[in-house]
Amino acid sequence: MDDNNTVGRRRFVTGAMATVAGAATSPLWGAQGARAAAPSLVGAAAGRNVAIFGAGMGGLSAAHELAERGFQVTVYERKTLGGKSRSIPVPGTGAGGRQDLPGEHGFRFFPGFYQNLPDTMSRIPYGSGTVRDNLVAATLEVIAYKGKELRIPIPGDVGGVLTPEAIRDYLRTALTALTTVPILQIDFFVAKLITFVTSGPRRRLGQWENMAFSDFIKADVMSQEYRDLLVHMFTASLVAAQPDKANTRTMGLMFEALVYSGLGLGPYGPPDQVLNGPSSDVWITPWINHLTSMGVQFKVGWTATGFDYSGGRITGVRVTDPSGAAGTVTADHYVAAMPVERLQPLLTPALKSADPALARLGLLETDWMNGVMIYLKEPRPIAEGHLIYAATPWALTSISQAQFWNNDFAATYGDGRATDCLSLDLSDWNTPGILFGKTAKQCTRPQIVQEVLAQVRSALPGGAAMLPDSIVHSWFVDPAITGEGTPAVANDEPLLINTPSSWSNRPGATTRIPNLFLAADYVRNSINLATMEGGNEAGRMAANAIMDAAGSTATRARLFQLYLPREFDPIYDSDDIRYLLGLPNRFDLLSPYWPGRT
Repeated sequence: MDDNNTVGRRRFVTGAMATVAGAATSPLWGAQGARAAAPSLVGAAAGRNVAIFGAGMGGLSAAHELAERGFQVTVYERKTLGGKSRSIPVPGTGAGGRQDLPGEHGFRFFPGFYQNLPDTMSRIPYGSGTVRDNLVAATLEVIAYKGKELRIPIPGDVGGVLTPEAIRDYLRTALTALTTVPILQIDFFVAKLITFVTSGPRRRLGQWENMAFSDFIKADVMSQEYRDLLVHMFTASLVAAQPDKANTRTMGLMFEALVYSGLGLGPYGPPDQVLNGPSSDVWITPWINHLTSMGVQFKVGWTATGFDYSGGRITGVRVTDPSGAAGTVTADHYVAAMPVERLQPLLTPALKSADPALARLGLLETDWMNGVMIYLKEPRPIAEGHLIYAATPWALTSISQAQFWNNDFAATYGDGRATDCLSLDLSDWNTPGILFGKTAKQCTRPQIVQEVLAQVRSALPGGAAMLPDSIVHSWFVDPAITGEGTPAVANDEPLLINTPSSWSNRPGATTRIPNLFLAADYVRNSINLATMEGGNEAGRMAANAIMDAAGSTATRARLFQLYLPREFDPIYDSDDIRYLLGLPNRFDLLSPYWPGRT
């Protein structure tokens, strides 16, 4: 489906497009996210053999939808099943019959506005229930800032009829908890958020997609506290995006979704949810087992090295197996579910010529957001959920995991002396720290941990007493980081970032090559951010496209969309007209942005 044919239609506003011809979709505006009906299962037949390359969220989700409908699916994965969402046990740390200490690429965060992924989780058996039962509510309101604890009241309510003014008042009240930010600057920030919330689909795509978020909220002319607590905290800390690089549409969508989730609107769940155990134990491994029971085959250690292309179709995918032997995989349909930095080098001039959207993948950018785990001899539930360390140079966030897990941490993991895991995400690898004056990329692994502890202690009230060296049992840094402290430092698992105008460089799940499909978080999707939810949605779109290509009569995978209140439909329509007339949004009263002049 062509962009130009859908601009201005309400289904386009959140940034998603029905890229699958004939796929069943729900409107993006006000979708209630009800459970999809059970798929109509059909037997495997000629033309229904699918090879998927990549076993992250996109690949596993596509495999799930296709296997439920009787397709023959084989998943090839170069590294480990589960991608960035897997657990990473710390080798050699288990003793006395215990498991190795649990590590990860970065802690899991399941915002309440995720809908596609929880639906998939509800179809994975676990004990007497499903994997979705392993999601538990947490909090997303605690901020540590220069030795102070600040709390934004989440959830909340608007106290009556939903209007832009009611949302404005709610946000203003909530953000005044950030007492160090001048109130006039809070008012300006809130006014810009309301400008986005009331923007129609044309303005979102035509204006906000092309503007850096830092320009939208005028970060450069505001106070340091404004930049610390209202800009960097929400961009670098939560989504690993620098505010001068991230586009306004993507950041606005996240703010909007968090606000609606916090207000309990639409189909959304609690704003912050976490798993009640290590990801692989309570989610990924049960998922793999379920897919295997449906006939999905997994080949781990198999790396795609190139596509064979002839007669306008993919005729095979060249691979190496775990021994290094080369071969070719053939199938009816091929799904590239590897991340963009892995796919792009495999694209030949012929493939790029066949589909110019594939050529534009080289214009997409990635950045780093990786995990550091600090194992403690004493429980430290610093917050009852995720905690943001505002103004830390490395944009740190954390969660104390043992409080949410169903097992006895010390009895289950390690040598019995570690009782908790403070799992942190390090989202800025390019800013010098406070201890060594080096960026994270320039530090060795021990220096990274020492620097992280120093920054956490500086942000927390009584941080030095709360996290003394004496209670640190051990630590673990994401093994995706290699060559740390040297010029050869690299990251095997970076993260896509949504730069201004990047939407035009992102492909749909279908390509102009009729038997090649894409299933990864860079595919255009409703949530429009590199997330587990985006990968899951892309996998669903790829599965629907394959069903179309195979002529399947099975029920298509449901595509859940971000909630938008139907009460605002007249506001969106009016703003579309204003945008076409070259006028600013009518709620954009403080230093308004005119179309074409931003």
